[in-house]
Amino acid sequence: MFDNIGGGELIIILLVILVLFGAKKIPDLAQGLGKGIREFKKALRDVQDDISNPKDEKKSEEDKNKPPKQDS
Repeated sequence: MFDNIGGGELIIILLVILVLFGAKKIPDLAQGLGKGIREFKKALRDVQDDISNPKDEKKSEEDKNKPPKQDS
C-alpha cells in the first residue's frame, strides 16, 4: 500500500502534519500514539496467554498456589 511513497511525498506529509497540529502538539500526539500501541500489545499478549492457558487451567493453578484454609 505504501510501497510507492518516496522521500519527497514523505516530507510533504510531515509538513502538512506540522502545519495542521503545530510544533507543540506533535510530541503529545506521538506520546498518545505510543501509549495506544503499548496498550494494544499488552492486550494482544493477554489474549494470547488466555488462548494458550485456558481459564480452567489458570484457576486450578491458582488453587494450588493458595495456602490451605485453617479451621478454627
